[in-house]
Amino acid sequence: MKAIMNRYRLILVLLFPGLSLFAQEEIVDKEAEKALRASTNLTWEANKELSSNDFTTAESEYRRAISKSSKNSTAPFNLGNAYYNRESYGEAFGRYKQAGETAEEKPGKHKAFHNMGNVFMKNKEYEKAVEAYKEALRNNPKDEETRYNLALAKKMLEKEQDEQQNDDNEGGEDNKDQQDQKDQNQDQNNQGDNEKQDEGEQNEDENKDKGDEGENGEDEPEENQKGDGDEKKEQEKKPNEGDQPEDQKQQPKPNELSKQQIQNLLEAMQNEEKKVQEKMEARKVRGKKIKNEKDW
Repeated sequence: MKAIMNRYRLILVLLFPGLSLFAQEEIVDKEAEKALRASTNLTWEANKELSSNDFTTAESEYRRAISKSSKNSTAPFNLGNAYYNRESYGEAFGRYKQAGETAEEKPGKHKAFHNMGNVFMKNKEYEKAVEAYKEALRNNPKDEETRYNLALAKKMLEKEQDEQQNDDNEGGEDNKDQQDQKDQNQDQNNQGDNEKQDEGEQNEDENKDKGDEGENGEDEPEENQKGDGDEKKEQEKKPNEGDQPEDQKQQPKPNELSKQQIQNLLEAMQNEEKKVQEKMEARKVRGKKIKNEKDW
């Protein structure tokens, strides 16, 4: 707008070089007043259309009014109210800001910043709302409605900050609980591993004990145990037979016998069998009944 006015002054100077500077400024001011009157008339027309619920026409008239004069703060303010009532808060804020920058008097600035605070409250931007209401009160400290809205905005901001702090604390507690649960699970796993290790060592000890018992003869097969008892009985029943041959008494394990030891063992067994047969025949002749058992 200033560029237009400067261009207008230049035209006047070129057309009327004899005019004084004062006269030129007077002409410019008259033109500005004329533009402002036209803008104001368009604003009134827009107000009528808006009251008739014709938002489209009203919006168009407000825009024309704003373009006519940069000194008309009422047009952007009323257009901002129209957007606010239609819940177009972003567009409303832009027009309120324009009205606040255009207004030259404090009452106009107060209303613009007050409504800017209302937009921030709708958007739950409480910190910005507090600043907007403070600026409104700087231009009109006596407005009780603005003072009430400022107190409400401060209260909502404090509540928001408390909730944020509580969320942060709860988040920290949740992380601590998760860490404690993780440590507990780790302890349980370690305990389970220790129990498994102890169980494995116990089983190993039991197997070792079983092996020791087998070597000591406590868990030998019943057949072997019975053989030892029978051998003792046979020695008691046949005291005249004498001790077994040296080779038989000290016989090694079958998988360790040499050929010579096997031959000696067979000969000793045959001799023993022969002696047993001879004794049995002798007892039969005497008429004595004996139990026929083998000692090998």
